[in-house]
Amino acid sequence: MAPERGGRRRAAAVLALFLALSGCAYAAPDPAPPAPAPGPMDSLDSQARLLIDNGAVAAVVQVRWPGGEWSRAYGVRDLDTKTPAQPDDRVAVASVTKTMTAVTVLKLVDDGLIGLDSPVNEVIPGFTTSLRPPGAITVRQLLSHTSGLPDFNDALPGDPDFRPLLGRPMTMERALELAGTLPWTAADVGGFRYSDTDYAALGLLVQTLRRRPFADVLRDEVITPLGLPKTSMGRVDVGAADLLHGYVTLRGERIDLSDNTFSAGMPYNGAVSSMADVNTFFGALFQGRLVSARSLAEMKKSPRPGLPYALGLWTHSGCSTNERYEGRGGFWHYVTVAVASDDGRYQAAMSVSVKPVATELEDPDTARQRELYGAQVESSLNETLDRLCQS
Repeated sequence: MAPERGGRRRAAAVLALFLALSGCAYAAPDPAPPAPAPGPMDSLDSQARLLIDNGAVAAVVQVRWPGGEWSRAYGVRDLDTKTPAQPDDRVAVASVTKTMTAVTVLKLVDDGLIGLDSPVNEVIPGFTTSLRPPGAITVRQLLSHTSGLPDFNDALPGDPDFRPLLGRPMTMERALELAGTLPWTAADVGGFRYSDTDYAALGLLVQTLRRRPFADVLRDEVITPLGLPKTSMGRVDVGAADLLHGYVTLRGERIDLSDNTFSAGMPYNGAVSSMADVNTFFGALFQGRLVSARSLAEMKKSPRPGLPYALGLWTHSGCSTNERYEGRGGFWHYVTVAVASDDGRYQAAMSVSVKPVATELEDPDTARQRELYGAQVESSLNETLDRLCQS
């Protein structure tokens, strides 16, 4: 016979009282503690490790923020000795050099030697003889890549065997001569057209107005005042212990391209540096220690809205209302990106000695691969700064 309904209720009440007195209950278990939020450096660390896992030779990175610094190295300095890379190793930073060159040009403006909107046609040696400018070209147009001046690299030989070319030093004068073999029309002027020739011309401008070799001017106006011990504009010692080596392949054979004979001293890509030095430079620039406040304000402005480049700087929107600014450099064998906040308090720089592959002279698809490297590095650096400034 089933028990009476009232008996069942009394039994349940007695059981509940017993469980309460004995400290037991039927409450749901406590929720698991939330997973820790990603650390500011997690994405950058993961990206560097992924690049090495996918064949990159080395990666060096440094991040600075108010009260903190984070430096790491991944991979090896060279593929022969396989000595582990170190955070302060040196690497050719390619077009990050352009920002340094822009500083030397803005110093000419600060010293009253030329104006930003002054024509350079009759000031730069060879500008109207090696080139055929379609009109008056200004300092600002050269700095912002809006001169329309052709890139001399497009006039270099296209032989897949690049070794004879890279074994000879390039000069600024030769860059202008090569660019002069390419068409330059009035329709090209005013639009954004990234060109190493713009900065070859600016190097000649600095050299002419300062009456000293360009590399000496950059050393005396940037490297020495900031105390950048790992930065130079001359040829590297390929046997130096602190040099990161970079490689490509030619018909399947690995070639070490660490000898910078072709680019040494050039105002568009000639600097060799460390990530610590690069961060020191960008921090000093945006903290107002290199050019006047007026020149720095001009340097941050693109010639017109929508253009991605200011005067020697790429622009990038960060997590604050202010812009970030970048230097980006790439050779066949290296990719470097440097990012700094508008006030210079946050800096992040990373350089990668990429996976040895054929140049685009042999395999056109490798240019896209290098662009992907740069985009990955830039994205990781900016994500890191986003997390730092949000915290």
